[in-house]
Amino acid sequence: MDDDIVYSVPPSKSDEELEKGFVAAIIDQPKLLDELAKQLVTLNLAIPGLYATALKLIGGDDAVVNSAIMIIGAFVCWFIALALSLFSLRPRKWKVDRSKLRSNIPVAPGQPLSIEEFFMATATYKRRLLALATLFSFTGICLAGLTIFCTTHKP
Repeated sequence: MDDDIVYSVPPSKSDEELEKGFVAAIIDQPKLLDELAKQLVTLNLAIPGLYATALKLIGGDDAVVNSAIMIIGAFVCWFIALALSLFSLRPRKWKVDRSKLRSNIPVAPGQPLSIEEFFMATATYKRRLLALATLFSFTGICLAGLTIFCTTHKP
């Protein structure tokens, strides 16, 4: 029947806290990824120096590196990882409709995002860049590790 009265109750305190935590998690994702990017920048600045020092200590003055291409590859990978990490920290302009908190329909390219979509898009963008940066950093470490085994000494 259309005349029936529908009763409702306000959300419980635990439900309100869960919703606040969910919203805070969405908002904090880009901040957490920025912290990860800062750590990757630090690593990608420190690792090449440590690698060069280790190569010198292991090889000594009379060492000959047989795999210069792998050494160059390692440094190129670390440079790309550093660039991607720094690029993820750079502010990016997004079109946002400040009057829309959230949207149930996917946004067409070029259309303004809702506020919730803005936080999600920012996190996704940063996550992709940092995943690539991590992959390049790891590849550089692997190449560096292989070059240490290819070092020989002059007779």
